[in-house]
Amino acid sequence: MVNLKTILDTRRAKADGSFTILFRVTNHKDVKYIASGFSVFENQWDVSASSLNKHHPNAVSINSLISKRFYEIQKVIVGLEDKDEYTYETLKEIINPKPVETKIQKAITFKQFSQEVMDEMIIIKRTGGALVYLTAVNRLIEYSNNQLMTFEDINYAFLEGFKNKLLKDGLKKNSVGNYFRSITALYNKAIKSKVVSRELYPFHDISIKTEKTAKRAISARELSDIYNFPRKECSREWDSGNYFFLSFALRGVSFTDMAYLKTENITKGYITYRRRKTKKLYTIKLHPVAIRILSNYKNNNNGYLLPIFPKNIIEDSENATKVTRQWIKTTNKYLNRIAKSCGFEINVTTYVIRHTWATTANRLGFSNEMIAEAMGHEYGNKITNIYLDDFDQTLIDEMNDKVIISIIPCLKHVKNNFKFVSRPAVDLHKYKMYKTSLALVRS
Repeated sequence: MVNLKTILDTRRAKADGSFTILFRVTNHKDVKYIASGFSVFENQWDVSASSLNKHHPNAVSINSLISKRFYEIQKVIVGLEDKDEYTYETLKEIINPKPVETKIQKAITFKQFSQEVMDEMIIIKRTGGALVYLTAVNRLIEYSNNQLMTFEDINYAFLEGFKNKLLKDGLKKNSVGNYFRSITALYNKAIKSKVVSRELYPFHDISIKTEKTAKRAISARELSDIYNFPRKECSREWDSGNYFFLSFALRGVSFTDMAYLKTENITKGYITYRRRKTKKLYTIKLHPVAIRILSNYKNNNNGYLLPIFPKNIIEDSENATKVTRQWIKTTNKYLNRIAKSCGFEINVTTYVIRHTWATTANRLGFSNEMIAEAMGHEYGNKITNIYLDDFDQTLIDEMNDKVIISIIPCLKHVKNNFKFVSRPAVDLHKYKMYKTSLALVRS
């Protein structure tokens, strides 16, 4: 009798630390595995129930999809056993039939294939990347004026015309380059999927010159003036400033990662999270400035530390990505209003703070290696990095403290702007640390 079970394959972890969910097919002593298409972290898996537990934000929907696939496979197994025709090869052919190459398949449109790629990206929580692809796809189809355009229609002359049209419309060279990176990536995926021949690859002679991006960091004085600008409590300007400086206190955490932070991310005075974009794990000591900003949102009831998402949102869904992008847009709008009111001719965005944190650390004399470690970047040769030990967490903590304290002399109203509220996430030790920091500055 063939036995089917859903398991988490903990024998080997993926690059992001997660493990693949598999369907294990056992026929006597012969054990085979079928991929489910999903992977989760070990603490998100209930071994006894063979399903995702409540620690996964999309447990209900993914469990439903896995159960559906489980019963599809089980149904095929029962049917084959009834006919005494079961073999693993036969099972695999039925549940994963090889596509029959037809003229219709070869003529799959650029739009259809791109949509399939984007749908798969959304399933595996790469919604942001899917939306980047979508923008490029829509722009290319708009230029072609042909909804049924195929990959064969994309040749050198077509791409040169598209590039010139984008430049004529006023797009920056780097923006044009981003469009072409997305289209190139989709074309390469189409080649691997045998949708288009590798011989037709049209990008060999396409040249997109990029421009060096201007430095986005702002000075401590500019940071100070933005901070001290009078903001009405609980207004959009107030929230925008809070998010801006919370990001700074958390070593330039991205807005998206900040939006997803929950109470369970805080343990013993540290905030630990896995970056959405790179899956890298970060552990950051909570500075009193960060604690004070978070205390302003202690009554938030959406399940997150900040009131950015509506309650019960599906994490990493298309809707969640749209919500974060709209909040980033709104935050940037109010930050720029504040900057203009301060008399600055600078473009202030949520991304500026990440550059500012790194620049401030550099000006304080910290090495590029330490700054890269703190921000989750690789520095120098990748092979060399294998032999380097990670910096001690306390060294990174001390660097962040010094970066924050270095701007405190300019932040005249820290005490007035942040109300200390006693709660589990805020302890007396942290408050004393903060008072000590102010005393050092005043001395």
